[in-house]
Amino acid sequence: MASAPPLPPRQFPTSGFVSLDPSEKIEEERLPFYVRERYYPVYIGEVLASRYQVVSKLGYGTSSTAWLCRNLQERDYHTLKICVRGQKTDHEIAISKHLKNADAHPGKNLVRLVLDSFEVVGPHEKHVCLLYQPLGMSFTEFQNLLSDNKFPKNLVQRSTQLTLVSLAFMHQNNIIHTDISSNNILQGMEDSSILSRLEEDEMKQPIARKVLSDRCIYYSRPMPTCTGLPVLSDLGEARVGNKKHKGDIMPGIYRAPEVILDMDWDYNVDIWSIGTMVWDLVEGGHLFFAKRNHILDGEQHLAEMVSLMGPPPPDFIKRSKKCYQFWDEKGDWKGSVPIPEQSPETRELQFFGEDKELFLNFLRRVFRWLPEERPTAEELAYDGFLMQAVLKAGD
Repeated sequence: MASAPPLPPRQFPTSGFVSLDPSEKIEEERLPFYVRERYYPVYIGEVLASRYQVVSKLGYGTSSTAWLCRNLQERDYHTLKICVRGQKTDHEIAISKHLKNADAHPGKNLVRLVLDSFEVVGPHEKHVCLLYQPLGMSFTEFQNLLSDNKFPKNLVQRSTQLTLVSLAFMHQNNIIHTDISSNNILQGMEDSSILSRLEEDEMKQPIARKVLSDRCIYYSRPMPTCTGLPVLSDLGEARVGNKKHKGDIMPGIYRAPEVILDMDWDYNVDIWSIGTMVWDLVEGGHLFFAKRNHILDGEQHLAEMVSLMGPPPPDFIKRSKKCYQFWDEKGDWKGSVPIPEQSPETRELQFFGEDKELFLNFLRRVFRWLPEERPTAEELAYDGFLMQAVLKAGD
């Protein structure tokens, strides 16, 4: 059967939108260290690589802007990230290829991989474009829509369990994510008609924009809520190999103790991240504040860990000379920051009775000083808190 001919590019409106004050900074312009020349000047309606027509802006960041594109040849949609000039993408592309070639696993379809890549030439050299499956909003964006900024228990349990399945797939194939947070868990999309509606919205009600001499800066069009399975995204900071690693990773307040203290680290840092993310989703705020005078501070972070986890064992302290700045050989705190008066029981405010007991047990399994004492992703997926509904149904 012959394939359908390519779609002709659509002509998007060149008027009928709100034209914003050119002096007002919006979207990526408001990012620290924004440099206009580093960003490719995308236009809605533009066709890239002779097949991807840009139909809507989805978002922006320090390393790229994200766009919804219609594939004119295959008549479907993709998300296209157009990277800033000079952004290195070989690493993420290589990891995606590695995972694409991996054996079948229940978590394989729950990791967002680069599907293809190509280059476009802008007025200031080349830009790499990365093609992905289209997905819904991030868990952070969805959480901000909730009235109390907290995920309901059943959604936390189901989403965490599925994220652990995706993580088990990555770890089985010797990939450490290193940057797990609600920013990087995206809602799966079961109904692609959402995407065609976004395109039609752009045709009928063009998004507001700034029209400048050399580009337009568009507002991003909000993605509707989707109900598909959660997908773990953003492999840009992932590490390859089953060996121990060194170096600073993880966003500040989510860092595992072995990272703060310059120790070797491995896939167990991802398990720590799962714990901090789940706390955010349940409680609507961060577990660790980790700042002094509004500045990220490792000693403050460690003092908070002691208050919630107890002192580290001597075996942990021996692994880094940096530990002796904060503890003596027995594990007694000698830092300049006082240990906060708190405990997991006093901090946890959303659950009661059996729910609270199960949730605190889940956290205690994750927040361990010795990384090797944390469960694997697969083991944690069967934790009593996450399995609560399944176990009750079997009673």
